[in-house]
Amino acid sequence: MTCVDCGTEIGSSRLSCPNCDRLVYAERLKELASDAAQARAQADLSAEVTAWRAALDLLPPGSSQHQTIAARVDELGARLIGHAPTVPNPAGTPGVAPHGAAPHGKRNVTIGGTLSAVGVLLLTKGKLLLLGLTNATTLLSIIPSLGVYWVAYGWRLAAGLIASIYVHEMGHVFALTRFGIDASAPMFLPGLGAVIRSRLHRIQPREEARVGIAGPIWGFGAAAMAFAVYGVTRAPIWLAIGHVGAWINLFNLLPVWQLDGARAFRAMNRPERWAITVLIVAMFLITREGLLVLLALVSGARALSQVDWPAGDRAITIQFALLIITLSAMCVVTAH
Repeated sequence: MTCVDCGTEIGSSRLSCPNCDRLVYAERLKELASDAAQARAQADLSAEVTAWRAALDLLPPGSSQHQTIAARVDELGARLIGHAPTVPNPAGTPGVAPHGAAPHGKRNVTIGGTLSAVGVLLLTKGKLLLLGLTNATTLLSIIPSLGVYWVAYGWRLAAGLIASIYVHEMGHVFALTRFGIDASAPMFLPGLGAVIRSRLHRIQPREEARVGIAGPIWGFGAAAMAFAVYGVTRAPIWLAIGHVGAWINLFNLLPVWQLDGARAFRAMNRPERWAITVLIVAMFLITREGLLVLLALVSGARALSQVDWPAGDRAITIQFALLIITLSAMCVVTAH
């Protein structure tokens, strides 16, 4: 490339002219600033932060424009955390310069009215769920995974397992999209679940916690729907699907490695982590679900770890606690 202002040759990896500092993608940055302004006028926080995140990729990291937009992205992320996805608030807009396996059940539990609320959630997000199934990578990767689970568990439980994993991953996609972060459709790994790809640059711990916990929340919804169908049909396969889905999402709450629980724990302070650990122990004493022993050990270790503690996140702690309670209870639902 050559600079349109001074004619200097510009390397393909540069974002500004080395001679006159003209921004290489100045015109595109103007378009993104216009998109952000339009999103602001429509009170669409997610669309605005999406535009500004795209602008960050086109600005030199040390530039004043990059610093201004980065601060705006952080501000919008904080505002999104404080508001429900369907109730955005308007905000100011900065300018961009043109230069410069299934567990066994043990006892009965009551799911109650939660099922109807979960059903509404999944139905209202149905468009997003279907959109992921139009992706060729997702569809092609499902085939070998379905084959592996089919051989191990039979086709009906295999299909239910695939559906549970898919809904879980789409929960992450929804949360990432809400924070303006591009995410791929799920790609299934035979015998290992599924993954999504995203660029988690400039994501704050409280945002990352919400991205992480969104998977188990959506996964809980899928498991709850399976239990609801079982309650109507009394078909044992739906009870098995509900058990498997609940167990998988409970496993993902382990606060270790890149699992969802680890992302949620990054926003919790020490007292909140200890509160979760005590709750896990209590749920084990009630349900005798063996996975909770591992969860308690890892959670306790994370509470004892020497780290720079964040201020804490009460909302994430409450959501984490509710997931521990409901998913543990689901793991021990029995036929009746």
